[in-house]
Amino acid sequence: MAAAGMKILISDSLSKQGVDALEKAGFTVVVKSKMPKDELFKEIKDADGLIVRSGTKVTEELLAAAEKLKVVGRAGSGLDNVDTPAATRRGIVVMNTPGGNTVTTAEHTMSMICAMSRRIPQATASVKSGKWEKDKFMGVELYNKVLGIIGAGQIGSHLTKMAQGIGMTVVAFDPYLTPERAERMGVTMLDLDELFRRADIISVHTPLTPETKGIINSQAIAKMKPGVLIVNCARGGIINEQDLCDALKTKRVAAAAFDVFEEEPVKPDNPLLALDNFICTPHIGAQTTEAQENVAIGIAEQIVDYFTKGVAKGAVNIPSVAPELLPRLQPFLTLAEKLGSLQTQLLQAGLERVTVEYSGEVTGLSIAPLTIAVLKGLLNPIMEHPVNYVNAPIVAKERGIEVKEIKSTDAGDFTSLIRVRVEAGKASHQVAGTLYHKKEARITEIDQFKVEVVPEGHMLLIHNVDRPGVIGMVGKVLGDRAINILRMQCALEKRGGDALLIIGSDTEFPAAVLNEIRASSNILSVKVANLS
Repeated sequence: MAAAGMKILISDSLSKQGVDALEKAGFTVVVKSKMPKDELFKEIKDADGLIVRSGTKVTEELLAAAEKLKVVGRAGSGLDNVDTPAATRRGIVVMNTPGGNTVTTAEHTMSMICAMSRRIPQATASVKSGKWEKDKFMGVELYNKVLGIIGAGQIGSHLTKMAQGIGMTVVAFDPYLTPERAERMGVTMLDLDELFRRADIISVHTPLTPETKGIINSQAIAKMKPGVLIVNCARGGIINEQDLCDALKTKRVAAAAFDVFEEEPVKPDNPLLALDNFICTPHIGAQTTEAQENVAIGIAEQIVDYFTKGVAKGAVNIPSVAPELLPRLQPFLTLAEKLGSLQTQLLQAGLERVTVEYSGEVTGLSIAPLTIAVLKGLLNPIMEHPVNYVNAPIVAKERGIEVKEIKSTDAGDFTSLIRVRVEAGKASHQVAGTLYHKKEARITEIDQFKVEVVPEGHMLLIHNVDRPGVIGMVGKVLGDRAINILRMQCALEKRGGDALLIIGSDTEFPAAVLNEIRASSNILSVKVANLS
């Protein structure tokens, strides 16, 4: 594919180095930021590629107006402003530049910690107002303090190095951080409650998911040291803002620093803004010259490679495979990713090893993208930044996860079978799946249970003793809460032994429902997974 005559539309501000790289490759580059909607729709009509940051909302409506669009590139990691499913349905590649702002965001977090601990913004405002209130701004040293990091991914790991460099002790909560890697980092692994009890300063570095939303709330704050400092440069919503506000007012939390909010731009009447012990910035964690140059050059090079070499580096919705092979491989890619995602949501400890076994006809295909799809499914729900087909092996390696592939010609009762086995400490779990009619994904094994499960939507997995009344009890609990059951299956290990009840729904299962089921007799465990 030649670049000549192809138009790349850049609808948000982009570093000049990125523009130069595109023009040097022969593209016609149109740079227009902050366009009115009608002008944006007009410009995108004949664009082959679109590069955005966070300003442009790449909606399904906008994509429908893009008659020639083949790729959307996000100069940065977040894709909240891009309707990736809509792009996928239209055959448009979506790519980003994960990791380009890791150092910058970690540095901003450390800057916020320093500013918060020494009350630098408040002291600056005081001096500029003509005062000299030296005794008012008593700070705290960071030396010998305990920094608790929730989420030890790329940013958390870099922050660890900086904190250790100034003499801080770092403890971390990350269910997917292996003990070996934690030891190499010099980090003490703790459960979340213990981290709350021991940390002098707490910094969150997780993605915003149903599991992490409001992970710091009034109950969590009650477990923390009086006078703890809290910082959030990750995602708005991880910390319950009202609960934090109440704790700041009573000084239970001495100070807090935010770069992100639940609603952005933050409203002027947000009660946090009225507090003297709260400092904030307008989501500028990635805003440095170096980081913006990195992501601009990165996305430009990826666009050039895609159009000139057919290589989709950094793609989040397709792997880097030859176009003619993709239709046959795509259903297996979907299955592999679903298997990985299910495994990581059922896992209870740090992931150490992954073995992917391919059996039957699938062994005749290129299995490397399939293994990457498994890793993408395993890692994406737990990582701070999106994991794609390019960076999944690197992320796994960085986290000390051993990956093995096995091929077998015998798929048993199936034409093809993919089995994913994970090991965490002394525990081992496996799931397996196949394709029905060569395109419909099905899960066929969950540990010792033989099943036939459609991997989609919200799933409730109940491990129970095979006794009468369990299914009725679960059905009543869900019915009382108006939770619709789309599908249900009960798998037996043996009559009178253990059973696995799997329920699919189009809605989430509230914590109260899960607790009620767990409290019932004959229930061994209750787990949920979202395979939407």
